[in-house]
Amino acid sequence: MSKRSLLALPFVLLLLAGCTPIVALDPADDAENPACAAVIVQLPDTVDDLASRETDAQGTAAWGDPATVRLYCGVPTPDPTSLLRCYTIGGVDWLIDDSDDPNAFAVTYGRTPAVQVFMEGTSASGVVLDDLSYAVSTIPAEGACVSPEDVTQ
Repeated sequence: MSKRSLLALPFVLLLLAGCTPIVALDPADDAENPACAAVIVQLPDTVDDLASRETDAQGTAAWGDPATVRLYCGVPTPDPTSLLRCYTIGGVDWLIDDSDDPNAFAVTYGRTPAVQVFMEGTSASGVVLDDLSYAVSTIPAEGACVSPEDVTQ
């Protein structure tokens, strides 16, 4: 090895040490849906001040190091439910389960395919869902949240 190569080695190792590994995720069943591609290309570089990460599965995204926010496009569209609260955030309806606080998950309601977001240690952060809503809204809404009062009428 030449003297020049030996001098460059610490710089190469320093650059490699700063690389963030790819996040290994499993794709949802309908991740190949063209609507998911439209969502993925519109996703923001940051959510709730967490930087995006590269993932190894189609229709997925992740933010944070470790990846505390993970998105899966192509999950089954949920049926109406009274078990989870439905919130409209950024013009998108989300069913939110925060029963494992401070961890939570949210799934879009009234859109096919659906998008699911896992949030670890952030509780049900409206900021995360608001940051993702623009991209998710590329999937047309086919339904919407209803209030308990609307159901009883």
